[in-house]
Amino acid sequence: MAIPTYKKLYREEIVPKLKEEMGYKSIMEVPKLLKICVNQGLGSATQDKKVIERGVEELTLITGQKAVATTAKKSVSNFKLREGMLIGCRVTLRGDNMYDFMERLIKVALPRVRDFRGIKDKSFDGRGNYSLGITEQIIFPEINIDKISGIQGMDITFVTSAKTDAEGYALLKAFGMPFKNMNNN
Repeated sequence: MAIPTYKKLYREEIVPKLKEEMGYKSIMEVPKLLKICVNQGLGSATQDKKVIERGVEELTLITGQKAVATTAKKSVSNFKLREGMLIGCRVTLRGDNMYDFMERLIKVALPRVRDFRGIKDKSFDGRGNYSLGITEQIIFPEINIDKISGIQGMDITFVTSAKTDAEGYALLKAFGMPFKNMNNN
């Protein structure tokens, strides 16, 4: 099986570059991407049970890995939601699937966003992990626009081994993540 392009890029170019830039003594100190979590909240599933099935199918197509349905942890009467109801779907990508998804996201999907000028660099959590919200699933080429019933958004979280936001930012920037210019926020 072929090694994913981004995995090769990380090993051959990003590790030496970050080691030099950040002054790491060992390549084991260089932050790495641990996993990518893709999460889709499907609030309309309280009225229509088919929404979950379609959401799971679409997320499976987008990520290339089987998605699982998620259930509500609490009952919220205002939203007609009971504990245990199916309310969304998620996928956790690791290894080669993670690198393949990241490459498709950066090179194909994000440039298809209308009026795209880069993603915000403020969505770090303080520990080097980055979260990104996407409003339309149709930016992914795997989704056939004619077959979808509605536009759904999703949250994508990049979990890294970085200890600080600066290290996480440097890692994702090295992968080619299209951040907005830091001065123009």
